[in-house]
Order: sequence, then C-alpha cells, then structure tokens
Amino acid sequence: MTDLHRLSIRELAEGLSQAKFSSRELTEHYLKRIAKIDPLVKSYVTVTPEQALAEADAADAALKAGNATALTGIPLAHKDIFCTKGIKTTAGSKILDNFISPYDATVVEKTKAAGLVTLGKVNMDEFAMGSTSESSYVGATSNPWALDHVPGGSSGGSAAAVAADLAPFATGTDTGGSIRQPASFCGLTGLKPTYGRVSRFGIIAYASSLDQAGPMARSAEDCAYLMNVIAGHDAKDSTSVKKEVDDYVANLNGTSVKGLHIGIPKQYFNVAGLDADVKARVEESLKKLEEMGATLVEIDLNMTEAYVPTYYLIAPAEASSNLSRYDGVRYGYRCENPADLMDLYKRSRSEGFGPEVQRRILIGTYALSAGYYDAYYVKAQKVRRLIQQDFLKAFENVDVIAAPSAPTTAYKIGANLSPTEMYLGDIYTLAVNLAGLPAINAPVGFDKDSLPVGLQLIGNYWSESQLLSIIHQYQQNTDWHTKRAAIAEENA
Repeated sequence: MTDLHRLSIRELAEGLSQAKFSSRELTEHYLKRIAKIDPLVKSYVTVTPEQALAEADAADAALKAGNATALTGIPLAHKDIFCTKGIKTTAGSKILDNFISPYDATVVEKTKAAGLVTLGKVNMDEFAMGSTSESSYVGATSNPWALDHVPGGSSGGSAAAVAADLAPFATGTDTGGSIRQPASFCGLTGLKPTYGRVSRFGIIAYASSLDQAGPMARSAEDCAYLMNVIAGHDAKDSTSVKKEVDDYVANLNGTSVKGLHIGIPKQYFNVAGLDADVKARVEESLKKLEEMGATLVEIDLNMTEAYVPTYYLIAPAEASSNLSRYDGVRYGYRCENPADLMDLYKRSRSEGFGPEVQRRILIGTYALSAGYYDAYYVKAQKVRRLIQQDFLKAFENVDVIAAPSAPTTAYKIGANLSPTEMYLGDIYTLAVNLAGLPAINAPVGFDKDSLPVGLQLIGNYWSESQLLSIIHQYQQNTDWHTKRAAIAEENA
C-alpha cells in the first residue's frame, strides 16, 4: 500500500473495482504524501482533507453498491482557477484571496458526478498570466525535478502536483500554452483541447476567446480518462460546441502511426532562442515516430513571427475587459478606508492585482482605447485570422504538426526574465490558442541538466482522439513518461 502513487489511472480504477484497496485508503495515501512532500514543492494552495475523505467514503459506498463509474474513487487536484463550491478560489490573486465560490465550475461538477475525489486546489500564476507560477500571490511553486527551478505556468501547481505524485492527475487551463508548457517543464502529458470542447463555465476568465480547460497527467492514457469526464457541450457556456464526444480511452489505438504525415515547420526549428538540447530531444522523438511508420513532411508556417505580437494584443485586451469586474464593490479585495468611490476603485485594484496582471490590463486598455482600437486590436484580429488560415492550409497536406512545446527547459526560480523574454518563451504555444486548435505535450527526454523536454503535436479541429492515440502509441514504444523525479519516489 506504500506505492499506490506509482499506479496509472487504469491500474487505480482496476484496483478499486476489484477491492484491492478502498478509495479512503487511496485518498489517505495521497493526503499523507501532500503533508510530507508538498511543503517542499508548494503546489497546493488549499488542501481539503475532510471533504476528500467524505467523497472517498461516498465513492466506496458506490463501488460496493455497483453504482460506480470508471473513475469513481480516484483523487485529483483542481487548478485554483476553477470555481469550487464552499472552497476558496483565488486564481492566484490577492484580490480573490477571501473568495469562496457559491457554485462549482462545470468541469468540477462533472468530476464530482463521475465520483472523483477532490484533494484540493493547486497553485497558478495570478489570473493565469505568466509562464513560471511565480506571479501567484501565495508564492512560487517548485519544479519537482529541481526545486530551485519553476514548474512552468500558468498551470504550474497542477504540473508540480502530478510530477511529485501528489495527485494522479489534475485539471489545468490553457490560454497561450498554460497546460503544454508546464507539462513540458515537469515531464508530463498535457492536452489543450479544441476551443469549445470543454466547458469554460465557472473558470475565472483571463481571455475568453482563448481560454480552454484540459487534463494533465503522466500519460496520454491517463489524460484520456479525464477527457472522457470533462469533455462535452454545456448549455451554461455559450462558446461550448454541440458535438458528439469521443470515447477517448477506447480510441487510444484508433490512429495508426503507420502512414501518418507529420508536418515539420521549418520556421519553428530555426527560432533564435531554441535550446540545442531541446531541439535534439524533439528531433529524436520525431525520428522514433518515423521508425514507427510516420512520414515527416517539411511545411511552411509563414505567420510564425506574428504569433507573439498578435497574442499580446488580443489576450490583454480581453483581460482588460474581464478583470474590470474586480472593483472592490461586489466581492474580492477591498482597500481600507477609501476616501471616495474613485479612491476605492484605484486602490482596491492597484493593491489587489500584482505587477504582471497590471501590466496586461494596461496594455489591453491601451489597445482598446479610442484612436488605437483600429490600429492595434482590430488589426490583431485580422492577423489572427491569417494565422488560422496558415494552419488550415498546412493541414491539407499533413495530419498533425510537430514542434517543441517550449524553446527551453525550466527556468530557475528568481531568474527575473524580462516581460519580453517571458513572452517569447511562448512562441510555440500561442498560435494554437489564437486558432482554437487542439495540441498535446509529451515528455521526450532530458537536457544536460536532467530537466524534462517536451514534444508538442498540434492537430486539426476536434482531433483530440487522434493526438491522444499518437502519443499513447509513442509511449508504448518509449519510457520517458514513466520517469520520476527523486522527490516523487519518496514514500509518505
């Protein structure tokens, strides 16, 4: 019973259904690990032991009565951007430090309905704005592979919790790479679904046309199990699409790698900041896929240089609009003794928001202001369309597109990257969100400092099953997804 954290989701489900262990025993196992190891990793913002054990007992009763789903009794962690009824939901910000949601996000609702057990809420960059998880009001999370390095962001807490075996899997959100980049930095598999595939209802908004929730886990198979629960139309989300949901687990072997055409954008592999070790590991993984029967096809993605400037006009503009509701009046942080209404607004927002959030609000407000709206925001939306068309043209000749997930491995905590350096680190992930496409990260090796490297596969719309299947088969022929950081090997 000391190695339950080493089991896959399928093995956990089989163990619970065969009564080899109970959900309570499994949940207690993870709670003990969190108590022992998380003070070093700092992935959790809120741990909910009483609720978790109550949910575990209910899961055990359902298992005994034969009323269980495929995942009943398995614990998970939620990124602290998903509203959770009765549990603090901070989005990593001082302005929401005392906010307890009166309702559950649809994703949370669905995981509860499936009998999953919520261990707690995990850390993130403030309002999902960042690539390191250092902008969180509660402080930085560490990368389990090297505690003096960042886990990536914004879903850094989700990645760190899974990589340290403090949760079997976790939910994340991806607005410009916030699932794929931390998955890459922490040696995990992470899927960003097609925009509209997973409900955004109850996710604290950063940029509404870009945000999408998805699973983070050790393997494509583990991600497929969680996708089976969270995917699907939601009437409460106007951007949720009415489209039949695949059985992602059943389809894990549904795509043949043999004969698959993988696009290799030559612009992506000539980026100035691409680390040599990252490039080498990604190229080795592509060679492996080639050995498995795939065909590599060089393609052009001519809009590559437009990704960063386009994203960093559209996303801040939407953030400026979405974050205007945090005014110190209705809920959230409120400054002390305001002189008048204007002082209340100014001080509540300037004291409640951190520097990166303030920076993006200012950029977005400027881009939307009179005299600049057409020159910046409208032009960025037109370029966004060209980026989308660039991908669609490429998909006429290839099945998926391959790229690194990030140009480097994890940064050191306190590296104090300039905003420009941090934004350029998103070069490989931003366009997927601008175009609304699905993409997946898979671990493919390590750099010279033993830090994980990730491969990103980008698919056409609604091709989540295909992406999961390709990576699943790659993972049947490699063992990178089974590697664990030393801290994850510790027993509670």
